[in-house]
Amino acid sequence: RPLFRSFLPGAWDPPCSASLLAASARIPTSVPGRISSSVGTGTGLPRLCLRPRNRLGCCLPSILPHGTPWNLVCEDGWKVPLEQMSHLLGWLLGCVFLGAGCDRFGRRAVFVASLVLATGLGASEALAASFPALLTLRLLHGGALAGFSLALYVARLELCDPPRRLVFSVGAGLFSVLGTLLLPGLALLAQDWRLLQGLSALATGLLLLFWGSPALFPESPCWLLATGQPARARKILGLSAEPGGVDPEDGSEEESSLVPATELDMLGAQSPQPQYHSVLELRHTRVVWRNGLILGFKAAAAVLLLLTGDRWGRRPVLLLGTLVLGLASLLLLAGTQYLPGWTMLSLSVLGLLASHAVSALSSVFAAEVFPTVIR
Repeated sequence: RPLFRSFLPGAWDPPCSASLLAASARIPTSVPGRISSSVGTGTGLPRLCLRPRNRLGCCLPSILPHGTPWNLVCEDGWKVPLEQMSHLLGWLLGCVFLGAGCDRFGRRAVFVASLVLATGLGASEALAASFPALLTLRLLHGGALAGFSLALYVARLELCDPPRRLVFSVGAGLFSVLGTLLLPGLALLAQDWRLLQGLSALATGLLLLFWGSPALFPESPCWLLATGQPARARKILGLSAEPGGVDPEDGSEEESSLVPATELDMLGAQSPQPQYHSVLELRHTRVVWRNGLILGFKAAAAVLLLLTGDRWGRRPVLLLGTLVLGLASLLLLAGTQYLPGWTMLSLSVLGLLASHAVSALSSVFAAEVFPTVIR
């Protein structure tokens, strides 16, 4: 759409447009290069910034409905990355809080609630009247989308048996990539960000209409069993087994992947009330302490890269890390029965440090070497 509009009724050629054309005719052809070279250097012509002129009521930048100018250029250009950071921050907070909600209230409850929030917030973004309102809505919308994606991902893994989990995960990833590839074409057809935002809200609303039914998206039986609700788990398993002609009450079929009714009854007798768990309970497990130790090595490797990556270069540090990792792995593999304990521990620590250093540095090195178009 045009950058400038006339807000005077019946004025097809506002006065300032003629002045702009006359001024542009007097500018030499070398001015654009001089303007671009003067940015950040203080030389050449001053940087031009198109601002609204209230004196004549024309030459205003393109404004959105309700008469609110956005002015996301020049000194206000920092608002664009702020909006993007707000959306990513909302996504992060949504993963944390709605992820905990998935464990507390169930996968289906968070999935439906997130879809409802995403639909309403997406429609509200299309009607935002000011930039602060849009910023807040983008934050909340990112959190809702994160909860929807996380609940769907976890429920999909728990509803599929292990041999088919990879196939379903890859298929879902392909649908996500397909949607990302179709988004530029949809934006080209919409030609307006408000219309595009409304179409995305319509898409989440259609998802809510189809996948909001318990028959199409049931609660995860794994979560129900983990929280001590075997009766609901048995009901969902029975509904899932009916299309395949499997009797959920018959535990004699070894090929059936369902939990026998006797085991469900035993679980129900042990915990008559639902038992909910918190992520903080993981502090008492050995797995968390082991993973925390591994993350400690990762942090140490990051500090090592900060000290050596810029001083010695990417390639020497990458080759050195690969060599140390290979030697430590070979010594641990060959000398398990002959080396003392402190030597094994030292080689393990050295190998972990080298492993994390090589992993991080190879990503940076590849990002710097590959061209931007295929990075």
